[in-house]
Amino acid sequence: MSEKPIYVTQPFLPPLEEFIPYLEKIWDNKILTNGGPMHQQLEQALCDYLGVEHVALFNNGTIALLTALQALRVTGEVITTPYSFVATAHSLLWNGIKPIFVDIDPNTLNLDPKKVEAAITPQTTAIMPVHCYGNPCDVEAIQRIADNYNLRIIYDAAHAFGVKDAGGSVLRHGDLSVLSFHATKVFNTFEGGAIICPDAKTKKRIEQLKNFGFVDEVTVVAPGINGKMSEVNAAFGLLQLQHMEQAFARRESIASAYRQGLEGVPGVSVVADAGQTVSNYSYFPILIEPDYPLGRDELYEKMKCSNVFARRYFYPLISEFPMYRGMKSAQRENLPVASKISEKVLCLPIYPALEDDAVQKIISIIKAA
Repeated sequence: MSEKPIYVTQPFLPPLEEFIPYLEKIWDNKILTNGGPMHQQLEQALCDYLGVEHVALFNNGTIALLTALQALRVTGEVITTPYSFVATAHSLLWNGIKPIFVDIDPNTLNLDPKKVEAAITPQTTAIMPVHCYGNPCDVEAIQRIADNYNLRIIYDAAHAFGVKDAGGSVLRHGDLSVLSFHATKVFNTFEGGAIICPDAKTKKRIEQLKNFGFVDEVTVVAPGINGKMSEVNAAFGLLQLQHMEQAFARRESIASAYRQGLEGVPGVSVVADAGQTVSNYSYFPILIEPDYPLGRDELYEKMKCSNVFARRYFYPLISEFPMYRGMKSAQRENLPVASKISEKVLCLPIYPALEDDAVQKIISIIKAA
């Protein structure tokens, strides 16, 4: 019998018996969706936990991105990163907005502010950076650029749940921040997402847009969408919140073991933290350099043969997919850093249920080459 597969991530699942009382309450309430009690409780609990004032829950992070752009009435061109999951750019296309890709910083792997300003045109209306792997962007530099050119900022913060910088939650930056609560994320609601709103007025517009544009029973003011989170998803989120500190501590322990075990291995470099005061250890990316005995893809396949399923995350670049690669900003010569990183990166398994012997097995595979 083969060993149990080790995937790059697994959903964090609290004990099933702890979830049963939540389900019983939902059955007793007979409210399954449309902003019921669990939904309201989770919004408030997330405000308290994350240190933000307004949270609007969604059925997934992609719909939240789509709605954030509509809430700010973004049009024209938006500057964004090619080094992300495709939902970042897809949300722009779905809104009829043209993504303009600029290169990333070689250390943080986030949008490079020095490249942003050069990409601004009269059609530019916003910047959509990504806190890649939960490492904060250079928020101050990006905000200065946005202020100078009167641009909106929407942060794709799918990886950044619980991350803090010196001033508090990184989610407070920009006009809006968008979270994903997909099963692969550090905090999940099976499927889900949220928009962090700066004020009650903005949240009200977002709530209307995620509910078909309804203001009341007979009034529709916008071509909204159905982005509501169900009570079951919200209940699972409430339960997960009770276990987050334990989950983060385990992730930190795994990350520390990787750093220690891979220190000094020729041709393997660990992506450095971007200076956050509180990390969520959402991913553990390494870069396979030219002096490593195997190519990145060879190591990837070698790990698969040992039932370890790492991930080349992000490869290919968004800009290399058919719907984007014809754009001028998507050409590889315009994105040298992102192109190089995408060919070297490998994200190692990291999740609370990952056992110590599995972590050592992964380290041994990398060292054995």
